[in-house]
Amino acid sequence: MELILFKNMSSPGYTPKISSYLEAGGYQALEKTLKEIQPDQLIEMVKKSGLRGRGGAGFPTGTKWSFIPKTPNLIKYLCCNADEGEPGTFKDRQLMEKDPHQLIEGMIISCYAIGAHTAYIYIRGELVHATRVLEKAISEAKAKGFLGKNILNSGFDIEIYVHRGAGAYICGEETALLESLEGKRGKPRFKPPFPANYGLYGKPTVINNVETLSNIPHIVTHGGEWYAGIGVGKSTGTRLFSLSGHVKKPGNYEVPLGETFRHLIFDLGGGMLNDKKLKAIIPGGASAMVFTEEHLDVKLDFEAVAAAGSMLGSGAVTVMDEETCMVWATLNLMHFFAHESCGKCTPCREGAPWLYKIVHRIEHGEGKMEDLGLLADLCGNIAGKTVCAFGEAEVAPILGTIKYFRNEYEYHIREKKCPIHRSERLATIGFPG
Repeated sequence: MELILFKNMSSPGYTPKISSYLEAGGYQALEKTLKEIQPDQLIEMVKKSGLRGRGGAGFPTGTKWSFIPKTPNLIKYLCCNADEGEPGTFKDRQLMEKDPHQLIEGMIISCYAIGAHTAYIYIRGELVHATRVLEKAISEAKAKGFLGKNILNSGFDIEIYVHRGAGAYICGEETALLESLEGKRGKPRFKPPFPANYGLYGKPTVINNVETLSNIPHIVTHGGEWYAGIGVGKSTGTRLFSLSGHVKKPGNYEVPLGETFRHLIFDLGGGMLNDKKLKAIIPGGASAMVFTEEHLDVKLDFEAVAAAGSMLGSGAVTVMDEETCMVWATLNLMHFFAHESCGKCTPCREGAPWLYKIVHRIEHGEGKMEDLGLLADLCGNIAGKTVCAFGEAEVAPILGTIKYFRNEYEYHIREKKCPIHRSERLATIGFPG
């Protein structure tokens, strides 16, 4: 099957140019949209495709677009969430660096669908090269008449701007992204009102992920039914998975939704590094509950992974071998979450560092059996008690590893040492903040 999102990419040293994109059929979907498709028809096409958000939540894209008011002359915005900060996730970065015009074309078409004339790409500040590539691509698109006033003589006006964030994980949350884009500190908003009614500068706003928007030109070109025919059930189309960890061939892999973790890790990823035994899989970024070897045949689709007790999330699949201490791995993730809490909500602000301290003392041979119950109680008082989903995210590593690897926690507490003898690797990790 032809891969969709990466079809225009070349070698690692490839520098994207609009001429190459045009030769590959680029911007034909935009021309088709402006000449043949009405905005309402476009929204219905995306609904029919079954495309769901590729940033983490998996919300139906066409449905999200349909929430935008149809009021004439009302200012509306589109925001592309390019703040890729989930540990282990690196797919959006490659899409922007290798095929920026695919994203730009998808954004223009999406703006046409919702009636927006201004769009922003909110990109993670560390992605300096991707930012330069996007800015160059926007200049090229404008020179060719795909951006600006009266694009392609259609009467439709559109401008796209790149805005660099400051590297805060919380700004991947859509309302925190909007706050940051407005020049405020990146903290999530209370909902309702939702961005579709009260978003950027108080105007109706759609926020979509890079990969989500990159699918739009292909849906327009081939039709919603075609896209819905790829994948399985309500998980349609292909998805990019960032495979990392103890695998022979880490990287980004695009597969139809419905394939298995076994296929991704062993067929595409080449299997376990040094042929060691697989121990654990983080299936969807740091905020996803851990899986084990028994989950290898779980399908890579939203419903199947949820039924198995985790989530596809950001598409980051991190693989750990038999020599990985799961308490050590959890401590590293808790270090990240404690550092990245925005501090708005007390359960998260106070709870994340507390969770880190408890796991830290267990890993360093200072834990007590009562700590396991304390961890469970703390997680219960954080998850579902915060404005955004950060609370659920930070407890996932603990709940997952205690569920499947409780024996390792108990060994640390009972024997006062790590069963895999890797405690020395933690010597440089201090308390965050």
